[in-house]
Amino acid sequence: MKRNALSALIALALVGGSAAVHAQDFGNWYIAPRIGANFSDSDRMTDTSVWGGIGVGVWVNPHFALDFEYTMNNAEFENDAWRAHHEWESVGLGVSGRWFFGDEGAQWRPYVMAGIGALRHAAYSGYLLEGKGYDAHGWDPMATVGGGIQYNLSENVAIRGELAARWDRDNNTRGNLSDSLGYNISHKTGYVDGIASVGLVYSFGHAAPPAAEPAVTTPPPPDCHSLDDDHDGVNNCDDRCADTPAGTIVGPDGCPQKVVIDLRGVNFKFDRPKKGEHNIEPTLAVPTADSIAILDQAIDALNRYPEIKVELDGHTDSIGTDEYNQGLSERRAQIVADYLTSHGIDASRITAVKGFGESQPIDTNSTKEGRARNRRTELKVENP
Repeated sequence: MKRNALSALIALALVGGSAAVHAQDFGNWYIAPRIGANFSDSDRMTDTSVWGGIGVGVWVNPHFALDFEYTMNNAEFENDAWRAHHEWESVGLGVSGRWFFGDEGAQWRPYVMAGIGALRHAAYSGYLLEGKGYDAHGWDPMATVGGGIQYNLSENVAIRGELAARWDRDNNTRGNLSDSLGYNISHKTGYVDGIASVGLVYSFGHAAPPAAEPAVTTPPPPDCHSLDDDHDGVNNCDDRCADTPAGTIVGPDGCPQKVVIDLRGVNFKFDRPKKGEHNIEPTLAVPTADSIAILDQAIDALNRYPEIKVELDGHTDSIGTDEYNQGLSERRAQIVADYLTSHGIDASRITAVKGFGESQPIDTNSTKEGRARNRRTELKVENP
């Protein structure tokens, strides 16, 4: 394949990929066209050349991605009169794993990579090598190691920059050439090339986030009159239980009621809080202000009903071991308990702080949204 054909392939990959812009996520697929430079092993006697490739990848978990890749570069032989102006083509097929550091939603994520595959070399000057033991269509094993950094432009698209070293057991470049050509050629069968590249990552399979649940407000009772014979806070027109004992928690109809304080909507980031973390705000899923508002409403309800006591239960999604998730769920329950006590709720009103790990999901763990809802803390009210 000529060099202009390689450039056309890279351009087509970039243009075609730009139509698919979706959020990368655990379990989602993506495409990753790349372009860069190939710095040849000096023993190949080929120039630095344009390098290009395209990969199809999948997020195995929030930190590990697997890419299936096709690569190509065409180089010119250097300082060699009998091969001058003839191209040396390298085509590769392989699979690479990339381990990403940092939080799943971080904008900058460094990573390390390693891969294996096969590489085929073919020289367009091969006619000079006919009858000299040269195999123009042979495939040789290769291995690649390197590292890079991914910059997330949004939750839909990212840029990767990468440096890598590629070894291949190439016995086509020089090792099979006969000394009868009149050149002093060593029989080398392994080469290490350097590759620097930059590429785009376009992910598929994004699901739209669920609409926020509207706040439930209780309409004020009708203004009947100001009488309240049993002093339960419900006027006589609405009070269906007119003789409730003093201190009884009653509903809008004046009858005894079980108090429920709902913490749905207070969800945590993946793997937060860490051990020793005490500030709740950085551990909450965004928008953090929504979760803080729900916690403040719970504090207001506890202040309005000083007779009741509560139990705090923490939960996690299914990512991680049972043992680790048990500890994480306990930390989530404890950090909410600490938030309540730091805002005036007496510690004696919290009867227990428990963790249940991943054992009691309220949604599926197969989607990003379901796992987010499972990372929660529940508040159980114990009526007097």
